[in-house]
Amino acid sequence: MKLLRYIIYLLLFGVSIPLIAQDVTLYQQFNGRYDYTAIGNTMNVFENGPGTPCTIQSSSTASLSLTPNQNVIAAYLYWAGSGNGDFDITLNDNNITATRTFNDALDETRVFFAAFADVTDLIISNGNGDYNISNFDLSSIIDPYCPTGTNFGGWAITVIYQDEDLPLNQLNVYDGLQSVPTILNITLDNLNVLDNEDAKIGFIAWEGDRSLAVNEQLTINGNVISNLPLNPANNAFNGTNSFTGAVDLYNMDIDVYNIQNNINIGDTSASITLTSGQDFVMINNIITVLNSQLPDATLSIDGNLVNCGDNSVELFYTVNNFNSTALLPANTPIAFYLDGILIGQSATINDIPINGSESSSTIVSIPEGSGANLTVIGIVDDDGNMNGTVIETNEDNNITFEDVELLLIPDIIILPELIGCNEGFETSTFNLFDGVSSLNIDEADISFYLSLTDLENESNEILIPTSYNNSSQPETIFVRVSVPPCYEIYQFNLVIENCPPVVPSGFSPNNDNSNDWFNIQGLYDIFTNHELLIYNRYGDLIFIGNNNKFWDGTVNKGINANGNIVPVGTYFYVLNLNDPNYEPLVGWVYVNY
Repeated sequence: MKLLRYIIYLLLFGVSIPLIAQDVTLYQQFNGRYDYTAIGNTMNVFENGPGTPCTIQSSSTASLSLTPNQNVIAAYLYWAGSGNGDFDITLNDNNITATRTFNDALDETRVFFAAFADVTDLIISNGNGDYNISNFDLSSIIDPYCPTGTNFGGWAITVIYQDEDLPLNQLNVYDGLQSVPTILNITLDNLNVLDNEDAKIGFIAWEGDRSLAVNEQLTINGNVISNLPLNPANNAFNGTNSFTGAVDLYNMDIDVYNIQNNINIGDTSASITLTSGQDFVMINNIITVLNSQLPDATLSIDGNLVNCGDNSVELFYTVNNFNSTALLPANTPIAFYLDGILIGQSATINDIPINGSESSSTIVSIPEGSGANLTVIGIVDDDGNMNGTVIETNEDNNITFEDVELLLIPDIIILPELIGCNEGFETSTFNLFDGVSSLNIDEADISFYLSLTDLENESNEILIPTSYNNSSQPETIFVRVSVPPCYEIYQFNLVIENCPPVVPSGFSPNNDNSNDWFNIQGLYDIFTNHELLIYNRYGDLIFIGNNNKFWDGTVNKGINANGNIVPVGTYFYVLNLNDPNYEPLVGWVYVNY
């Protein structure tokens, strides 16, 4: 199956493999009482080179030995070799597939690969003992590389562990695949050097030859480094393992150097230069271990609360100090932005210890016209001007995002006016639910108010909407309809009209307190300018009335205007309403005692 894979690679790529590589950059950072070790082994039987037998193993073994107080935090497996790549191998009978891959080349015919897999769980489960890589078979493609001395294969596992007896360190894992000859420059960023005592740097490198030491030199910040007797200054990559003292890791290196005198307190980066006049060396992994006591503030927004029609948003957030080696001080500022505009600020309340957190909330104000769907940016250790106030182990992880959906109130919907008959002085009695009957909404979800402010604040609700008397003409009623999680707003006007009066057919002015006067319903205090004329059966005008004078059966007009009660009989009336909407009403009324 693997031979078929190699054939496919060759068919796909032919002999036109581009000379590409991947820059060595920061992959992971650990802050705490951490250090690391590394194990690994070569697949070469002896150092390669012209004239040596062209054989390579498909398996090899290395042993891990940690002390009881060294607890594994992470373990990363790297493997590399000649050709386009074998990305499926076996570690202690466990199938391993590369999750990240790298490639490099000397020229169009000599191409190389490296691969990565996180094997933390397997190392924690197995603990100390032998680790065997198998099913790593390059034998079918190795022949073309042998005459040029570039036939190799190997593997290494870097094991990061925690030990409470260690100082607080910053451990950075960098990886990629870059090579020489003739010169290679690598800049390691994201360093924070508090104390350079026992500072160290480690490498996993491939294809270094012990027998080639032509102008081969490793420098850091311009200073040549060495690790005698394993790694002399003129032959840094020579098939050794600094952790075990092994000198037979043919064509690979697991090296560690003390750089206490080559890096300074306060440094945030380091420059590494590798020169070689002949030896082809590929750097795959670099690890730095530096004493560093700094916090690391990160921010998460845990949720938000919005209110209907309100541009104020409450943000619930947590400030963490997880990947740190010192407490995060109180009053570390937090800033919140929308489209680059500062919309709110907060700060931590207490000192946050290493691996600690603090949760709180703050209210931010969204600018008018921002729309309903927004993305708020939160930045911890930001004074509101994009400036930090706290030096951290990592200055690039302070930002977070939160999607916010405002509950915008729709435009007010105008409903038809509700008309009521004037019951006097331009007032009437209304059932306000009649004004929203067309909406088919449960009455329990409806409330009525006299102002928009009262509606928004849910204050001064009209308590008896089924029998409401207006206080002005016209009067606007605002309707709040609950539509969770928000509400809708409607409005309608109460309009008063003078309805046709209802004239009774008779009355009995006998002072029995029942039907004692000509009580025309819907007339008095409504048609305030009306005139009532009463005639007897002979056509004589016997009474003139108005809004302030109703007919009680007495005579106030004509020759008999003596105030006496009229006799039983039928009388005729003319009711001039003096309203342009109504003609005079004419009829008869029967008076009886």
